[in-house]
Amino acid sequence: MPRASRRRGDAARRHADTVRFVLFEARPAGLEFQQLVRASGLSPSQVRAGIGALKDEAASKGWPPLIWTRADGYQLGAERAALEAYERAVVSEKLTQFRRFITGTVAPHAAAHPNDKWVKHIVAQLNSIESTLDLIASA
Repeated sequence: MPRASRRRGDAARRHADTVRFVLFEARPAGLEFQQLVRASGLSPSQVRAGIGALKDEAASKGWPPLIWTRADGYQLGAERAALEAYERAVVSEKLTQFRRFITGTVAPHAAAHPNDKWVKHIVAQLNSIESTLDLIASA
């Protein structure tokens, strides 16, 4: 995903408008990435920048959310069930990332420096985040 500064630029906003137009034309079906590149006439990097900017812009303007599924590709304004499935998948992915970070980095750091104030703080905060994500993923 492009850096935030690139997603806010004029070019990224133009690419976002192009991507949004192409996805609206394809509704209710979605488009895979390569289909989106071909249909938009943009380069792959321009489409990636446009997708990032579109996600930011859609959130700020109250537009339908942009989701991606393996079966349908990128979609705008999907049905409630598709949105919920996408959200669960993202939460599950983030939970896995947090668990790997905790077990692979933070836990060894905590074992090496058990009295470090920073380590105690980060362990407590990350355990709280892990617990919250686990509740959401299993709900």
